[in-house]
Amino acid sequence: MADSLPGLGIVAAVLGVVSTMGALGGPPEEIGHKVAAALVGTFLGILLCYGLIGPIAFTMTKAVDEEHSYYHVMRVVIVSFMKGVPPGIAVEYGGRAIPGHVRPNFQDTEKTIKHKSDAAPAAPAV
Repeated sequence: MADSLPGLGIVAAVLGVVSTMGALGGPPEEIGHKVAAALVGTFLGILLCYGLIGPIAFTMTKAVDEEHSYYHVMRVVIVSFMKGVPPGIAVEYGGRAIPGHVRPNFQDTEKTIKHKSDAAPAAPAV
């Protein structure tokens, strides 16, 4: 939708020019109003495209892509485990499926695992 708005602005400009051509014999105020209407239509198309609808569409696309990435990682882990891969290796496969800009490095992962294992309570004796 955002990509079509500049086109609508161009259509508004063309219609404004056609309307202005029809009023060429009239007073200058009428011609000025018609030219202004053409310019406002063009400006509105550009403004809505690049100032409102475009950024909203970009933000929505980014949110959907992030959610898709999350489900892709979960799918990789689950499918790997279902194929008989040991759970630790399945999690490692899932870690490789994490997009690069949010993937933790090896040191951060090890520190988190070590911290979680230190804080975990001991298993009860049976």
